[in-house]
Amino acid sequence: MPAARRQLLEFSGKSHELLSAVVLAKDGETIWRHVSVARLTMRSYSPQFVGHYLAAAGDAVLSSVGAYQLEGLGIQLFEKIDGDYFTILGLPLLPLLEELRNQGMLER
Repeated sequence: MPAARRQLLEFSGKSHELLSAVVLAKDGETIWRHVSVARLTMRSYSPQFVGHYLAAAGDAVLSSVGAYQLEGLGIQLFEKIDGDYFTILGLPLLPLLEELRNQGMLER
């Protein structure tokens, strides 16, 4: 929890990028790859807010990269988000689904 607190305080008022990638392979050969980037801008917040946030969110924040959970209380940490929600969660799902349809693996 102390490391999560330090990291969140470092993020205050700053932007950072998350990259997420997916690869499809067939017979040991890459047939498709995709990288998505999301840019997250944290709002400026006080050390007291971080303490209250971490207390309310609990140990679950320790399982997320960045010690925030966008899908829960962590949304309060952000000022602006540019990019795909699924990229932030760790899988560029929409491009993957499109390619699976292109490959005939999912119905169009």
